Amino acid sequence: MEKKFAADLYVDRISSKLAKLADPESAIKMSNYMQKKFDFFGIKAQPRRKAVGEFFEKEQRPAYNNIELVIKKMWSLPEREYQYVGTELLIKYQQQYQLDIIDLFEFMLLNKSWWDTVDVIAKKLIGSYFKTFPAQIKPFTDRWLASDNIWLQRTCLLFQLAYKEKTDQALLFNLCFSLQTSQEFFIQKGMGWALREYSKTNPSAVEKFIKVIKLPTLTIRESLKIIKKRK
Repeated sequence: MEKKFAADLYVDRISSKLAKLADPESAIKMSNYMQKKFDFFGIKAQPRRKAVGEFFEKEQRPAYNNIELVIKKMWSLPEREYQYVGTELLIKYQQQYQLDIIDLFEFMLLNKSWWDTVDVIAKKLIGSYFKTFPAQIKPFTDRWLASDNIWLQRTCLLFQLAYKEKTDQALLFNLCFSLQTSQEFFIQKGMGWALREYSKTNPSAVEKFIKVIKLPTLTIRESLKIIKKRK
């Protein structure tokens, strides 16, 4: 009989690694930087990744079928580093993504939502997922755009950040058109980031779009940073 996977025990072993690196002084600074929305161990990215990497060298990664249990356990814990570890862990499964893992990604976007996790989920996880399952792009972006949830809307804007010449220009521009009146900082900034990144591939299209559509000042400023440097 196959032994049942114990997600709690597995995450406990990761916890012991993280707890040894805790830095209370850094934890306060990191929490303040995130507007005190989360508690922190106070571990910077490089030592955190090193410790977790060493853990996975000794411990087998969870089977794909068990990964949701691990992620949801990490999302239930107070220290923000758990969500960072969970997000980075899922990147390692990109070649195994199945159709329904988008539900887990959406859970991650909607719970303990802030730019630090949402942006990585959008670019690294959902960006990879939509490359594998392109038929899912329209139904999900349509629903997320209509949701009025700023993190789902920001994800629509950012999932193509690494697509370069494979960017769906019509989709990107239509999303920006639909969100052009948004007063949300993270939407205005997200539009600017997405357009700026695409300007590396097609600067003339971005410049023309900005001239034709009335976008927020912040979005325009962010969009044109690279284009202005090249002139």
